[in-house]
Amino acid sequence: MNAISATELVVIKDKQTILDKISFDIHQGTVTGLIGPSGSGKTTLMRTIVGVQKYKGSLMVLGNKAGNKYLRTKIGYVSQNPSIYTDLTVRQNINYFAAITGATKTDVKNLIKVADLIPQINQLAGSLSGGQKARVSLMIALLSKPDLLILDEPTVGLDPILRNNLWALFARLAKDGQTLLVSSHVMDEAERCDQLLLLREGKLLWHDDKQALLEHTATKNIGEAFVNIIEEQK
Repeated sequence: MNAISATELVVIKDKQTILDKISFDIHQGTVTGLIGPSGSGKTTLMRTIVGVQKYKGSLMVLGNKAGNKYLRTKIGYVSQNPSIYTDLTVRQNINYFAAITGATKTDVKNLIKVADLIPQINQLAGSLSGGQKARVSLMIALLSKPDLLILDEPTVGLDPILRNNLWALFARLAKDGQTLLVSSHVMDEAERCDQLLLLREGKLLWHDDKQALLEHTATKNIGEAFVNIIEEQK
């Protein structure tokens, strides 16, 4: 079963076409990379999948039409603007959302360790750096163990070791059956994904697994492949 299925999906804002008739399927239990430069439509596509953006065409999410109220507890969404209470400490934020989601103490402890938040655990969230706030927001989204996790550039500003830890976590989550859609404009992160969606100027240039892309373009890395695919469209 597909976690997400889009057919002829169109999004228009202020009379401008942001997503132009894109169609794709994302399989359950995979990490799919949504790759493209700034302004390509990545965030708009994620907002549409979550159900907060109007669209034309067909978009099914976990077997339901995007925006269905059933999906509210099935999707975890981490935007580029962290959703945390800035007047609470990191610990208080975590405990609050853990109580709502029913997360266990073991889950909380493991996520704090993976997100490298132990040094900031008693710090007010409002005083954290942008990267630290993003990590708290990501951890909160993970507490509920959603069937579908939508992550909008979650590793921006993180050091290489922490980025590696988070991608290893994403792989484990997918192995356990969760579906992840992760946006990025960093091509080396695409190498870590099971499937790829390549977006440019609102058009879907590619949707398949990484190896198929490399074979199709006769290239050795995703960056070169992306450039090759763009040249094909001209």
